[in-house]
Amino acid sequence: MNKYWNKKINQATPYVAGEQPRPGQKVIKLNTNENPYPPSPKVAEALRSFDTADLRLYPNTNSDIVRDAVAAVYGIERKNVFVGNGSDEVLALCWQTFFEKEYNTGKSVLTPEVSYSFYPVYSSFYDVRCEQVPLREEWRIEPGDYCGKDCCGIAIANPNAPTGRLLSIDEIRMILDANPDVPVLIDEAYADFAEGYKTAASLISEYKNLIVVMTLSKSYSLAGIRMGFAMGDEELITGLTMARDSFNSYPGDRVAQKVAETALLDRDYWEKTRQAIIATRRWVTDELRGLGFTLTDSHANFVWAKPPKKIDAQTLYNCLKAKGILIRYFSNPKISDHLRITIGTDEEMKALIDAIREEI
Repeated sequence: MNKYWNKKINQATPYVAGEQPRPGQKVIKLNTNENPYPPSPKVAEALRSFDTADLRLYPNTNSDIVRDAVAAVYGIERKNVFVGNGSDEVLALCWQTFFEKEYNTGKSVLTPEVSYSFYPVYSSFYDVRCEQVPLREEWRIEPGDYCGKDCCGIAIANPNAPTGRLLSIDEIRMILDANPDVPVLIDEAYADFAEGYKTAASLISEYKNLIVVMTLSKSYSLAGIRMGFAMGDEELITGLTMARDSFNSYPGDRVAQKVAETALLDRDYWEKTRQAIIATRRWVTDELRGLGFTLTDSHANFVWAKPPKKIDAQTLYNCLKAKGILIRYFSNPKISDHLRITIGTDEEMKALIDAIREEI
């Protein structure tokens, strides 16, 4: 306890991000779901042509060039897009705008019990009651478990993290139809790696209570600029904007806005790197299964893998770390027998498989 901190900070349990290498440390980094490929070459061109004199001026408050790029990509209007400082900030603003207990007394936001570990952190920090809904067999989210409950909202990652499992558009419709009076948040941080999946953003013209959150950190290789966005009915976007302007009205700097716009509009490069990651994921899944691992059919840029009985997850994690390969291990007892492994380049993943063979 610190006497200078308020009660909330003294009681907080912050989110723990994946381990970052020390400066100069050479590792194969497969623990934070970053894209192994650089961003679009057009980003470098945009940075070279950027007029640094413009940095004396505040950026556009609403990141309108990014909103217009998102609107063009997803076939919607600017009024349906909100941009924030990474999808984590967008999610945090969603919790404050749509789920706060003060405005939904006695009701909880529903989230999967095993999902993005920031969700319970947001709930605790913003005084939101949170009901974590257990997963079914094989780490499956059952849509019916989110129907017929008196809640203040629903938040689901799709594909789910860390399991990589995917709800179909029809299953999302089922949840929306059963909950017309509360916001339903679909967090699509990894949706670009799901083959054949049509984003839930295709439904926002039909459902006024749907908010879809995405990030440029994964499929656009822009984790370093912190840019994310939400898509939804204009009323929802207006609420997010009010929350943002009560906290930080300039979340996207001028450089980040230009970089984000450029990357979003280079669809050919996005598709090329996306397909490369999907192909590598298929290969890695087959290799790990051949080594005795149990895996879900991941639709993300990572795999969710249970090692064979001859070695436990924590031991394998430590062995790989000693070899300079970082993957993600979670100590939560419900998932401590699994490992989350980011998809890297073909060369990185071959090194991973070779290192695992040495240990098992």
